[in-house]
Amino acid sequence: MSKLDEARSTVNRIDAEIARLFEERLAAVGDILAYKRENRLPVFDAAREQQVIEKNLALLQNEELKPYYRQFIQSFMDICKDYQRAELKQNTVAFAGAEGAFASQAAHSLFPNYTCNICEDFEQVFLQVINGEAAFGVIPFENSYAGEVGEVFDLLFKYSCHIQGIWDLPIRQNLLALPGVKLSEVQTVLSHPQALNQCARFLHDNGLKPMAYANTALAAQYVAETQDPSLAAIASAESAELYGLNLLVADINSSTANTTRFIVIGQDLPLTGSRFNLLFTVNHHAGQLARVMSLIGDLGFNMESIKSRPMKDIPWQYYFYVEIEGSLQDDATQNLLQALKNNCDTLKILGSYDLQQIK
Repeated sequence: MSKLDEARSTVNRIDAEIARLFEERLAAVGDILAYKRENRLPVFDAAREQQVIEKNLALLQNEELKPYYRQFIQSFMDICKDYQRAELKQNTVAFAGAEGAFASQAAHSLFPNYTCNICEDFEQVFLQVINGEAAFGVIPFENSYAGEVGEVFDLLFKYSCHIQGIWDLPIRQNLLALPGVKLSEVQTVLSHPQALNQCARFLHDNGLKPMAYANTALAAQYVAETQDPSLAAIASAESAELYGLNLLVADINSSTANTTRFIVIGQDLPLTGSRFNLLFTVNHHAGQLARVMSLIGDLGFNMESIKSRPMKDIPWQYYFYVEIEGSLQDDATQNLLQALKNNCDTLKILGSYDLQQIK
């Protein structure tokens, strides 16, 4: 037997043992779930999860393997949470729009084993999460070409939800029309304002009139239902297939690097991650915002982004969103948060996460 065959034999033996231990572990998780159900305890306990991760890391003898083992344990903890939510019939994710929309693609990619709830708008996604109708919500946050989705920032400020993760999805916008329709016949193009903005150069160059619609997939559905050859939609290739439309022109983005950043919202505040984000307000004293910004830098933190949004109910006052490199578990971060509390009127920790890409 060659060394490769010997190594593969060892791997096969270990895999069989892992499968047996996996079943044993999930059986124990089922017993824990029964206790949680009886005592009305949540599936996710951030403090307990961190204890389990650190305890398991301490068992590892090879220090060089710890980063990989941390990732392995965290993934396994996530699987256990998904298993518990499935047993409780809580394995549901919500998104706004319709099947075929980019939010639909993101939701199916991130939660392939979950049931999807389709909502009318972003606010309904937040309400489903808050009311326990969905464990998570998937919402577009900003686009690399068209900028932020301001409404989502306002909803994060309004509701008690936390960001569980942030993922980038490469976007390919397409012009969809009825079968047999030529580009010369199209006069008006329907889509979400962000999509219209992303494809503004193509629309201008072809003399097409943009018309805002609630959602890219819903725009495609409307074009299919009206059977009007003068109408087209900007949407995904999946929408063309779903609604029986022809992909008239592919890849009409103004930018070839077009990417939409999606957030996953949930009720729990995760503690793991290399980045965290905050919402805060400051008083109108001269230089107060500058003091807060200086405070972040003076304490050794890199601020990746800052955005301001008007407060809807208070004219000429604003709240601020910041993304900061760092871990919520570090003492330095806790010191920063305490300092910010002392200098801000309000402070909300939105979430902690690692930036990833949807494949």
